Amino acid sequence: MANPIFFSGFLVLCLYIIAIASDNSPLQDFCVADPKSAVLLNGLACKDPKLAQASDFSFSGLHIAGNTSNAVESRVTPVTVAQLPGLNTLGISFARVDYAPWGVNPPHTHPRATEILTVLKGCLEVGFVTSNPENRLITKVLQKGDVFVFPVGLIHFQRNVRPGNAVAVAALSSQNPGVITIANAVFGSKPDVDSDILAKAFQIDESIVKDIQSKF
Repeated sequence: MANPIFFSGFLVLCLYIIAIASDNSPLQDFCVADPKSAVLLNGLACKDPKLAQASDFSFSGLHIAGNTSNAVESRVTPVTVAQLPGLNTLGISFARVDYAPWGVNPPHTHPRATEILTVLKGCLEVGFVTSNPENRLITKVLQKGDVFVFPVGLIHFQRNVRPGNAVAVAALSSQNPGVITIANAVFGSKPDVDSDILAKAFQIDESIVKDIQSKF
């Protein structure tokens, strides 16, 4: 008869592994997303596997530099299940990030994914902030070929610290990692968060809050 302590420990381990999984594991070879389906579920419905084509599993265009002519001077080109239907249920996605000189990928979080970033060109200052109460900043300057990981849900950023352009690629542990850009969410929400709430939160005058909100 199996040792009950061993069995209990094994059961707890199995439940723990299930609990920490980012996305559910697939139950078939693949589940190409069917964006036309009216079925609502946690993820996307599958189309008939007999109708799957090579185009469902491929994406073209990551060799093209993103347009960094914007306020933060960076551009993310995502490859999630929205762009690549074959990613559905596979628990992974990808992105290219382009940075103009001194451009930033501003503080943001991915609520459903850990991110691992590799610098292909240039030099990036990267970092993330740990959760309350420590709010510790962990940061490093990366050179070409360096890799850095941003744990799931933590606020993180990148900044190009050289006068030339920079390029990085990132893999994320979800088909749909989501992104919450902190400034956009806090100051650009629709409708606006009341200025007195933000004034107290950031310990600044309401007029400053309203001025920042007007930029989003």
